[in-house]
This record gives sequence, structure tokens and C-alpha cells, in this order.
Amino acid sequence: MMPAEKPPQSRTVILGLLLAAAALALFAWLSEEVIHGRTQQFDNRIRMLVHAYANPALTAAMRSVSEIGEPWFLIVVGVPAVVWFVWKGWRRTVFLFAITVAGAEVLDQLLKLMFHRPRPATFFALTEPMGYSFPSGHALVSCAFFGGLAVFAAARTGSRARRWLYYIVAALLIAAIGFSRIYLGVHYPSDVLGGYAAAVVWLFSVAWVRR
Repeated sequence: MMPAEKPPQSRTVILGLLLAAAALALFAWLSEEVIHGRTQQFDNRIRMLVHAYANPALTAAMRSVSEIGEPWFLIVVGVPAVVWFVWKGWRRTVFLFAITVAGAEVLDQLLKLMFHRPRPATFFALTEPMGYSFPSGHALVSCAFFGGLAVFAAARTGSRARRWLYYIVAALLIAAIGFSRIYLGVHYPSDVLGGYAAAVVWLFSVAWVRR
């Protein structure tokens, strides 16, 4: 007899587990490299490569994109999302979304304190942000925020096209925010990658509890 095909839900769980395992391995490797300063050459090369394409219009756009990852903007987006969840009767989703975002912020601060990585010199005469550099808080929190919104919203729709729309919009926002932090010089590329990796592990943990 032919083996029974795994149901779509099982395939999704397996895919999520593999993605989380890969993200955890990436974060562990990046952590080791950052601690020993072995990412510095890569970081500086990417920073200079990105900076070589700087122009006033792009700089203005990147400053605006970076604001999307600021706490005030996430609150502006998050409050209507929570109201919508409550209106739909998804009270457990409200709780899990709050845990996702708050936990990501706490995780970011704890990891920054663990690694104590100094910030790079900023570009465009920007004021250096407070706090340490690794991982990028904008990358970690925005990935948890928009990724969480996409996951929770997609779980409540039966439309495959709508699910993919949620995922694609979230991925584009997350990628743009991370790139803006490198472009502006407020983070190293490895900071952004580390933030993404930590966020994926955290998102999977919350999604696993939800399931």
C-alpha cells in the first residue's frame, strides 16, 4: 500500500518546525561570530556597499520606512488590529498577539544586555540610538508584530489567496524595515539577521502554544 499523504495541517507544522530550527541555528552561529568579532569585515563591507547607493530621495524614504518599526507606529497599527480581533470574537488571539509583541520586546532587551555590542557609526549625521546593537530591535519586534498579525489573520481565513497576501505584505514590511536600519547606519547587517532569526524562533514558540 502507498503511505498516506500527510494532511496540509501536518505539513504546515513540519515546515514551521524546520524553519524555526534553521532560525535557531542561524542565531546561534551569528551569536558566536559576533562575540568573537568575526562578522565585522562582512558587516563593514555590506554597510559601505549599501551606502554607496545613497541619495537624498532614498534617504528620506528609508527614514520613513524606519519609522514603521518605531513603538508609536506599532501602537497606531496594533490598537485597531486588537479592536478588530475583539469585534470578531477572537479573544484568545488578542491575548496571544499581546504576548507575541510584548515577549519580542522583552527578548530584544535581554539579548542586547547579553551581547553588549556597541552601535556602529551612523550615516547622514543621525543621532546614535540608545542601547546596544545586537540584535536589531526594529528587526526583531517588527518581525514578531507583522509576522504575528499575518499568522493570526491567516489562521482565521479559508482563502489561500488571502493568506498569501497577508504573508507577502508582512514579509515586505519586515524586509524594508530591516534594510532601512542598515541603510541609515544604525545597525550592522548581522544585527538585522540576528533580529529576524530570534523573532522567527519566538513566533514559532507562540504559534506552537496556540496550536
